[in-house]
Amino acid sequence: MGAIQNKLEQPVSDELALVQAAKRGDDSAFEELVRRYDRNVFRIAQHITQNREDAEDVVQEAFLKAYSNLAKFQEQSKFYTWLVRIAVNEALMKLRRKKPERTVSLDEDIKTEDDSLPREIADWSPNPEQQFTQAELREILSKTIQGLPPGFRTVFVLRDVEGLSTEETAAALDLSVPAVKSRLLRARLQLRERLGKYFQRRGNGAANHHEDGNRAGGDGDQ
Repeated sequence: MGAIQNKLEQPVSDELALVQAAKRGDDSAFEELVRRYDRNVFRIAQHITQNREDAEDVVQEAFLKAYSNLAKFQEQSKFYTWLVRIAVNEALMKLRRKKPERTVSLDEDIKTEDDSLPREIADWSPNPEQQFTQAELREILSKTIQGLPPGFRTVFVLRDVEGLSTEETAAALDLSVPAVKSRLLRARLQLRERLGKYFQRRGNGAANHHEDGNRAGGDGDQ
């Protein structure tokens, strides 16, 4: 009985306190939730839609739907996880309307033999950090993520970019944990392959440029 009592008396999280206040009609509490999460939701929406205006629309729609349906939020998961699920659905609907000929879904059946992969995306040689600035690397990574299929991209962004746990990502996308692991594995593999090819091309281009420069210098000495 004591254990049950202790569980019941666990402190309410700051997020949940804001949600409960908003449910009681405190609009300033909901505004605080918007301030807390709007940038995160925008980043997720932009990764999915690949369009700034669409992402801004998704953020507005997601918060409007969250506010309208706040009474239905049963507080079994984090509010942020619930909000992300709404935002992802809105973003995918935008993609479907823009690409009706191509179904955009997270439900494709993906089978892999191995559900583990080192968190490092790739082992490049030479180290890309020695060749590119951090800003360049962020831009390269962002463009490469955009090239992933929507189902893989969404899982990768939530799990590896936004830092949601596997369970939170599964809840946000209404997927099973094994499905999230499978998609994340495939996303990381594709990303590693694409980035590896990119750096290889850049490395070959730099080497050829260097050789051309040496030849030009040699010709001038003769």
